[in-house]
Amino acid sequence: MRIGSRGSALALTQSRHVLSLLPGGANAHTLEVIETQGDRNQDLSFQRMDGKGIFTKEIEVAMLERRIDLAVHSLKDLPTEETPGLRIAALLVREDPRDALVSRDRIPLDKLPAGAKVGTSSLRRRSQLLARRPDLRVEELRGNVPTRLERARDGRFDAVIVAAAGLKRLGMFDQATEVIEESVMLPAPGQGVLALQIRADDPASAAAVLPLHDSNAAAEAGAERSLLTGLGGGCLVPIGARGRVSGGRINLTGYVGHPDGRPSIRLSLEGPVESAADLGRQLAAAFLKAGAREILAAVRSDEVFP
Repeated sequence: MRIGSRGSALALTQSRHVLSLLPGGANAHTLEVIETQGDRNQDLSFQRMDGKGIFTKEIEVAMLERRIDLAVHSLKDLPTEETPGLRIAALLVREDPRDALVSRDRIPLDKLPAGAKVGTSSLRRRSQLLARRPDLRVEELRGNVPTRLERARDGRFDAVIVAAAGLKRLGMFDQATEVIEESVMLPAPGQGVLALQIRADDPASAAAVLPLHDSNAAAEAGAERSLLTGLGGGCLVPIGARGRVSGGRINLTGYVGHPDGRPSIRLSLEGPVESAADLGRQLAAAFLKAGAREILAAVRSDEVFP
């Protein structure tokens, strides 16, 4: 099989992990590095790009043109609408979905001094940071995980926020000052889940990846992405979501907030795990009734990061 991947250290680590799990092992398959729009334009704010598929479109084109057979994506980067001719064939066991703070002097979030400069390119992280600590200065920071950590070490930022899953997969989790609890910061929908995407007319690839599929990850991510769809959001809007499967039930908690931290809404629902997608739609309706539409409309009309 020919596997398509972005070229960042994290993307390659994730793709090589998938290679090792496929029938025949890593040596039986090839890895194709594909540069995406999001990788090329490191100086532009995400808000100034065409938001959907900025880390996935070129990989999907390669698959539709039959240059690759399988794509490894971070699920949170994939648009919720499936591309015609392609499908998600497996979701792997979920890594820790929480966000992590990495600060220069290992100072935790609640003890950062007023005015401390925190780096992130995510409106979701910015919103929840400022909801907790409105006295912080949150500024745009793009780049791969090692680059962002270096910005904290070299003093350009007092702290940065990254996904705990990325730190763990890169073997850099010891650099985390703290993992931010979900009561403070909900992750992006699907964060921590790797998605294996194939052509819809490729039964051989479907059979190869089916043993890697995890039903709990699928239920949690299905509820979270259904909430995102119901709110009309993409991966760049300040929406957080966390589904938790336990004992045949799933609890779904969501967050919608203005990038400045106010106003914000946090709601939860619980239901049977087999109705995960319906639960997401129900929670989206509750958010819209509570005022989420007005918050998201304001977000889309403002350019938060220059």
